[in-house]
Amino acid sequence: MKKAAVYTRTGDNGTTGLVGGTRITKSDSRIHLYGEVDELNSYIGLGLSQLDKSFDKTFLLQIQSILFDLGSNLACEQDKRAQFKLPQIKSSSIEKMENDIDQMDSSLAPLKNFILPGGDPAAATFHVCRTVCRRIERQMVDFDESVPGEVPENALRFINRLSDYFFILSRYINFTKNVEETLWVPEA
Repeated sequence: MKKAAVYTRTGDNGTTGLVGGTRITKSDSRIHLYGEVDELNSYIGLGLSQLDKSFDKTFLLQIQSILFDLGSNLACEQDKRAQFKLPQIKSSSIEKMENDIDQMDSSLAPLKNFILPGGDPAAATFHVCRTVCRRIERQMVDFDESVPGEVPENALRFINRLSDYFFILSRYINFTKNVEETLWVPEA
């Protein structure tokens, strides 16, 4: 079997194809949105590469897969998603995330101040994931307002909870590594 070429040349004119075949400009808000989802997935991969072998990576790998599901849905018009049998975000995945947040948070000291992102390299990377998540959330709300019905079901809930997950995960990693969090001290 001949290996497929990485390049197709079909986007050389500044357009790209959606899953259903529709061609749109690469500057379309839909493309920006699923490009941000792809960026987040790459940062998660970077964070995963920095975790100790003892850390259970199973759920983070599942999150990466869910983000691929989300990207495929965003790359397809809503009325064509069923035709292509695209996987949807399940409420159970959000509930699992909430349970993990609660479990990790139960080990952490309550916050009385804001903390500065940083600490262990993996923790710092997951802080970046948190901020990219928030950017996706803002763009997703904007996209939903401009093209109603195109944001997949559960997507906003998932992304909103995911940023919370990354915040707690960052704190938890620092906690397990005995890395002290840096408190925000406003300039006088």
